[in-house]
Amino acid sequence: MTWEQDQQWEQFWWNNCANTFGEESKQISYAYRMGLENIPVDGHWPVYNIEGRSVLDIGGGPASLLLKTINGGKMVVIDPCGYPEWVEKRYRHVGIEYYKYTGEEYPKFSAWQGEPSHPLREVHFDECWIYNVLQHVQEPEKIIANARASADAIRIFEWIDMPTSIGHPHSLSKEELDEWLSVDGYTEVMTGENDCHGKAYFGCFAT
Repeated sequence: MTWEQDQQWEQFWWNNCANTFGEESKQISYAYRMGLENIPVDGHWPVYNIEGRSVLDIGGGPASLLLKTINGGKMVVIDPCGYPEWVEKRYRHVGIEYYKYTGEEYPKFSAWQGEPSHPLREVHFDECWIYNVLQHVQEPEKIIANARASADAIRIFEWIDMPTSIGHPHSLSKEELDEWLSVDGYTEVMTGENDCHGKAYFGCFAT
């Protein structure tokens, strides 16, 4: 299976992005294990107060956790998949920058060669968020390296010991993620919380 075919599958799976409830409900479980505290505000939930911190969300998809935050600094989502035009408009409407790039391309986008004023040139973030992403990419180790170079901390939630399948060309292990992050990450077998099933790897780690 080629990378292009995996991306076609991913785009077909998201379809028109009108109903993302299933993935967003799982995000509640991801966020908790990434160390984000859900504090509802005026009947709205989940709400995560990021207290002015800047965040890069790699592979945030059409319904990034950043949409559930308040008091954010610079907020950026990068994702290579083709989503409907309204997805980008929604991000920009709430002050989230969205770029159709892969995590492997960050932080040195080829486009910068002709764009010395590119808004992401030389930007360093307080945090990088990576959740349910690395099974889908081309080079997971490179994405972790780029994230570590681009932020002071990484919040991560990834499924490990899962078989590969279309759209999921990588099977990750705790040992790999520990090595790439230079940490001893947390793991947990999840059995249905917010429809999360499988062995998870997670934590918030300084880079």
